[in-house]
Amino acid sequence: MNKLIRVTREELGGLHLRLSLARVLLAPLPIHVGSRLRVSILRLAGFKIGPGCVIWGAPTITGNHDLYCKLTIGQGCWVNIGCFFDLGAPITIGDQVAIGHQVVILTTSHEVGTSDRRAAALYAKPVSIGTGAWLGARCTILPGVTIGAGAVVAAGALVNRDVPPNAMVAGVPARVVKTLP
Repeated sequence: MNKLIRVTREELGGLHLRLSLARVLLAPLPIHVGSRLRVSILRLAGFKIGPGCVIWGAPTITGNHDLYCKLTIGQGCWVNIGCFFDLGAPITIGDQVAIGHQVVILTTSHEVGTSDRRAAALYAKPVSIGTGAWLGARCTILPGVTIGAGAVVAAGALVNRDVPPNAMVAGVPARVVKTLP
């Protein structure tokens, strides 16, 4: 019986009732309908989202027990369809940030282990997206990365290191390809 209780706690420990309720309320909405309603419902669930934001399609949000305090979105941001936010550590998004289709922002990963198990200990590092940045469709931001203010991350890029302000990065891994005015 003790094992059953322990396993049940482990399996259901990631269940977030407020987030689950928000998902149920948002599920009937077509992707491009109710973008401001999505913001309001996610705010009611406990996420910090600034005024003037729109979210098309409900993002996938994962994380541990205190995930509601780990996502901060500034004012006037756009979050497009199919985005994924991993809230093992905080994600801070500045004002006027545009996030393209299916962008993945990860805050957790694994240390590289020995040959018998390469995915070793889990770690978490925060991600910060500066004011005015634009994350192109299907880019991936890895744990611990800071995207500078006014930066552009090209579609499909894999960002594994900090991006300077007003830089455009592209590629896998992402490299600076242009400095923007």
